[in-house]
Amino acid sequence: MKAGLMQNQRLVDVLSKKWNILPFKRVLRDSSGGNLKIKSKETVSEGNIPVIDQGKDFIAGYTNQEDSIVSAKLPLIVFGDHTRILKYVDFEFAMGADGTKILEIINDEAYPKFIYYFLKSINIIDTGYNRHFKYVKDLVFPLPPLETQKKIAEILDNAAALKDKTQQLLTEYDALAQSIFLDMFGDPVNNPKGWESYKVIDVCNKITDGTHDTPERINKGVKFITGKHIRPYIIDYENSDYVSEDVHEIIYRRCNPEYHDVLYTNIGANLGTAALNTVSYEFSMKNVALLKCNTDYLIGRYLEYFLNNETMKNKIIWISSIGGAQKFLSLTQLRKLKITLPPIELQNEFAEKIALIEKQKELAKQELKESEDLFNALLQKAFKGELV
Repeated sequence: MKAGLMQNQRLVDVLSKKWNILPFKRVLRDSSGGNLKIKSKETVSEGNIPVIDQGKDFIAGYTNQEDSIVSAKLPLIVFGDHTRILKYVDFEFAMGADGTKILEIINDEAYPKFIYYFLKSINIIDTGYNRHFKYVKDLVFPLPPLETQKKIAEILDNAAALKDKTQQLLTEYDALAQSIFLDMFGDPVNNPKGWESYKVIDVCNKITDGTHDTPERINKGVKFITGKHIRPYIIDYENSDYVSEDVHEIIYRRCNPEYHDVLYTNIGANLGTAALNTVSYEFSMKNVALLKCNTDYLIGRYLEYFLNNETMKNKIIWISSIGGAQKFLSLTQLRKLKITLPPIELQNEFAEKIALIEKQKELAKQELKESEDLFNALLQKAFKGELV
């Protein structure tokens, strides 16, 4: 049987000698049609029915609309037509809006979890915010005997559980760090401990931002950080873009991030996200604010957690949304932003505690990488017919 565009024909030919090879239409059905689609703005934080869409979060929110429950036989596989994200769902749920595809198993000889893992083993190319479901419909499915499918699914379930357990540990470390911040300093908006408040400009030596232009990207050169590389407490240096030395020199004269400065997204969908710079080498930035703390009064680690605190972030997003369609916090607004300022000794004590947590997180990240490598190796072996 002819392999799909995303598949290796030679591998399909080898598997066909011992396993059944079936087209999409004999294994799965697109059961998306006829279901009520819940838009993200229509979801609530608590409700009776979870909403599952094509986003990274497994559950996008909740709804209380009883007629929104997906009408198809569980378990189901959710595929992100734009994002290529796959989710295995074995409970009642409502369907998210644009881009959410509901795949229903229609073959009694196909074990649902095996089919899910098979789909995860396929590297569907990313064509941007386009439709990718056509590549799924083009696939052919290798089906060993049902008991073999179950054994493979069990092995992969165990490997996935190990990976998920390590990921959960990282989540718990993050929660611990935020808990320590609140315990030591209180909510920064309500300020229950009565700390003195100052404008950010009064406790920073410099507040500026990167270039507003769009310089030419190159394959190798000086790292170029934009808002997409900033996540809470993390700067994704590894996947940065690059610009030339000449372009970098011009940008760096205005905006010179140094070790333990704070980078802050002040425009766009990622607005209100702070991360401490943890590298000593130079890099350039675009549409990201730079805050250099006066360390006699303020340290970067405290400022990072202050800005990322949920209530503070909500306040800043509200400020940024006044008077414009696009959320934007100007440098003038950022400079005037009030920050509660505990004693520097207490800030340093907090930073020391966070440093200890960061060390444990690095160990957990290494364990996570190893468990992900194991899972991916088993996944590939499974669908080469080499696992059981």
